Amino acid sequence: MYRLLRQEGRAKRGEFTTVHGVIQTPVFMNVGTVAAIKGAVSTEDLEQIGTQVELSNTYHLHVRPGDKIIKQLGGLHKFMSWNKPILTDSGGFQVFSLAGLRKIKEEGVYFNSHIDGRKIFMGPEESMQIQSNLASTIAMAFDECPSSRAERNYVQASVERTTRWLERCKKEMSRLNGLEDTINKKQLLFGINQGAVFADIRIEHAKRIAQMELDGYAIGGLAVGESHEEMYYILEETVPHLPVDKPTYLMGVGTPANILEGVERGIDFFDCVYPSRNGRHGHLYTNHGKINLFNAKYELDERPIEEGCQCPACRRYSRAYIRHLLKAKEMLGMRLCVTHNLYFYNKMMEEIRGALDKGEFASYKKSKLDGMAAGED
Repeated sequence: MYRLLRQEGRAKRGEFTTVHGVIQTPVFMNVGTVAAIKGAVSTEDLEQIGTQVELSNTYHLHVRPGDKIIKQLGGLHKFMSWNKPILTDSGGFQVFSLAGLRKIKEEGVYFNSHIDGRKIFMGPEESMQIQSNLASTIAMAFDECPSSRAERNYVQASVERTTRWLERCKKEMSRLNGLEDTINKKQLLFGINQGAVFADIRIEHAKRIAQMELDGYAIGGLAVGESHEEMYYILEETVPHLPVDKPTYLMGVGTPANILEGVERGIDFFDCVYPSRNGRHGHLYTNHGKINLFNAKYELDERPIEEGCQCPACRRYSRAYIRHLLKAKEMLGMRLCVTHNLYFYNKMMEEIRGALDKGEFASYKKSKLDGMAAGED
């Protein structure tokens, strides 16, 4: 159940109650594709850095180790020893981005595994069954993610099929939640709005799925090649047509600036691989811009990554030491950098919620963006 606590303009401050705990929104979900954050970040680390929601990938867990194996082991929460909410994406994006050879039909998609090349079929029912086996808190509907540069006719037909698939997802989830051997009988379903960069298709689709009384609504198919301005425009046009009393989720976005702009336009949930991916390459987020620890000027720098930061890396280690670890290809270097970046994101969301509670989001956003734009490197 989602409770809208307050609004500042279109920005929302909410509380989302699930079977695995209450999520304070706006929230950033830490991406653990194969039930782990890349960079040797443990469940204990996630707890320590203030993670509210972990996100795992349906497609990747289906091909390895297998969703049926995870079900036998008691579900994803037990498998990775995590007792807070987990969102699983539907596998749709991976099917369309990873599978070079694929055939889209009304029943679903035929494609080859990127691991061993075996033939796989996934449709709405299969995606729901896999996610039910994983027993995540929130399951995402199976959709097609057309390219932001796809032709209008293709996008229109794709969105109509995604709507039909959503109806099938809803029906199948209802069936699965009623089965005796289902681990999480209170699994929630979020539908996904698509439409590339065609605002009218997006709006029409938003209106249609808003009538389906889902647990939440996502905006997919953005941050896949269009400009930031196009993305913000689509959000401005689309979000007002989704229910304000349900959580909204902007999939796969983004930079700290993207998140601040998304919050301003009414988004509750975010996820992105940037903090972990950038961290593994020594690119670190601070309130004074991004720094690249591989730069020679940090060789003798005894300061923490960011003065005053309370993450495990900054509380104990210097830039010089972490830089040495990265240069020596020691796993600890990656782990400390990823931990710092995820802490930075989680802390920023906490600050956003605090600013919204006080009705000061607009001034917070400006000062945060101004600080980060100053740039340290």
